[in-house]
Amino acid sequence: MAADDIRKCIKGITSATGDHLRIVIYGILLFSGVTWFLITAALKGKKPRSKRVGSPDLEKPGARRGTFKSPVRAAGVWTPVDFKRPAAAPYPNWDVHKTEPIPYRPFKYGPYHVTMGLRNMNWDEWIELDKQYLEWHDVKAKRIEERGDQCCRTAPEAFDGAIELLEELCSYLPQRYPTMFRNTPTGIHNILTHETFSLTLPLSADPMEIVGRLIQDDVAIVFEREDGQYYLLAGSILLAGFWRLSDKFGMPLSQIHLSGSVPQYESKLRRGMENFFRRVQPANPVLRNNYLIQADDDLAWSSSLGAEDDNHAIAEHAGWSRAKKSTVAECHRFRSERQSLRRLPRSGGVVFTIRTYFEPITKVARERGVPGRLASAIRSWGPDTAIYKGRDRFGDVLLEYLDTMHQAQVERGEIGDGHDEEDG
Repeated sequence: MAADDIRKCIKGITSATGDHLRIVIYGILLFSGVTWFLITAALKGKKPRSKRVGSPDLEKPGARRGTFKSPVRAAGVWTPVDFKRPAAAPYPNWDVHKTEPIPYRPFKYGPYHVTMGLRNMNWDEWIELDKQYLEWHDVKAKRIEERGDQCCRTAPEAFDGAIELLEELCSYLPQRYPTMFRNTPTGIHNILTHETFSLTLPLSADPMEIVGRLIQDDVAIVFEREDGQYYLLAGSILLAGFWRLSDKFGMPLSQIHLSGSVPQYESKLRRGMENFFRRVQPANPVLRNNYLIQADDDLAWSSSLGAEDDNHAIAEHAGWSRAKKSTVAECHRFRSERQSLRRLPRSGGVVFTIRTYFEPITKVARERGVPGRLASAIRSWGPDTAIYKGRDRFGDVLLEYLDTMHQAQVERGEIGDGHDEEDG
């Protein structure tokens, strides 16, 4: 082979080798670049695992600042705030004969923790009315007639706050339920019951009695005094089931809870509650739910506790611990409360609305996943909560019934055998 041919061969081989190396290098760089891009995009797109919004830690002054931060002020002194509740949208397709009660199920598989359990409230949903309105209204009217100021009362220092609450209801109810309420030049008219209430002074009745006739909820207003405690000074408590306004009226919240043997109030709840009431502002209403088991079907006062006017029995035993021991599971009722809390901007009073939902346990236990979850929740109560809620009064027969209903759902394939039904 001629020298020129050999040189051409070597040059060709060298050129080919260089091209190959360049291709390999470019490939490596391209692969690295694509890999880097994909990893970066994945990291940017990855979001933290969503967490269910829990109760704010009310013992920390900085917690949920938008809701609970308040201006520094002297105890018992409130300066009116320029706040107006947003107008409420009409309840979609609301019908006093057809709208079902909302099925709150505020329990889950154990363990059970004692908390205030607060969450933010949508202003539209302040007051909930449904097809039980007429039944609740009639029960309330009868109790007002029979018990009067034992159930509805306003202290003189709370009168302005009670009037402010009435004004709020007269504004809200026709907005939210226009087929049932309309405004009049001086107050409000109930189209269904044909009742008209004027806010012109003097009123025809105690303002809290009028509040009680307008809505299904029980209502209480607490006001801060110079000692920094909040006192129950206005109330319409007609359907409480196991406590009486006449026993609690004028008490500070701390005494109300301690006298009612509320579980872990001193160790877990008191400080947080006091911080909350101190800081809550008119623009930031909140909600909470609770539940109880009742061994009879009496809405206003549980007959299993004995006579409502048996002062000795009520003084000796708090809450459901004095109930008669039940023997028939199907007689029990699931009693749930949906409570809203908001501060009135003019008077500074804090309003509790307490809407009771009252259903046969047989109805609740037919719901998918509910009997197993409820049985687990009841079993998870600590000793003090079990006493307060009267588990030894109903536990044996009710838990057996719930277990049977749960097992039937498992066997029908409606649910698994694990804790996979966590809806509340």
